[in-house]
Amino acid sequence: MGPTVTIARLSAPTWSLPVVAAGVLLVGCSVSVEVGRSEPKMSAGKLATLIAEKLAATTGQPKPDITCPEDIAGKIGNTTRCTLVADDGSTLGVTVTVSSVEGEQIGFDFEADKTASPAPN
Repeated sequence: MGPTVTIARLSAPTWSLPVVAAGVLLVGCSVSVEVGRSEPKMSAGKLATLIAEKLAATTGQPKPDITCPEDIAGKIGNTTRCTLVADDGSTLGVTVTVSSVEGEQIGFDFEADKTASPAPN
């Protein structure tokens, strides 16, 4: 569902945005959600948790701090923007796109921006 990530250059178990931007650009994940009256939705908190868990599992690093501003509806092509905050306060945008919906399953891909924003002063 995504490329293999090599992290041999990492020397400490802390998140470094250049490593995330260069090494973890596309990762996919499928999860179960409850079906509502119309289309299934995934809460912003659940989405952030799943992205953090997938990044941690893929890179062997601790879970990063990720926040997503809104729930995402289970309709193929729907997108939302989440934010990864590194230990130094710098941030990296993450675009999440629904890639599949099968009954109660929502599949999504996410891609980190290529450039991080520096920490606020």
